[in-house]
Amino acid sequence: MEMKKINSGKLRAIGYDARARTLQVQLDDGSMLQYGNVGDEIWRRLGNSGAAWSFYRDNIEEEFAAQRVSACAPAVKNPLDELFGKP
Repeated sequence: MEMKKINSGKLRAIGYDARARTLQVQLDDGSMLQYGNVGDEIWRRLGNSGAAWSFYRDNIEEEFAAQRVSACAPAVKNPLDELFGKP
């Protein structure tokens, strides 16, 4: 599935498989969630939304069951995190 990079709230990437009607989202903690039975209209509205994180929370996260596909940490660590005391 091709993923589209996005930076909205905790969303970092979104992808959609129209044939399988599957939406996949990557969150800022590196975890990947997959939602089944998602229609084309929801995907189109998410991808075109000016507030994708709000749309995701209101129309996807609360309406569809998620399956965790991966739970890995982000690949790149911000070098300023240690300086400012972030884990």
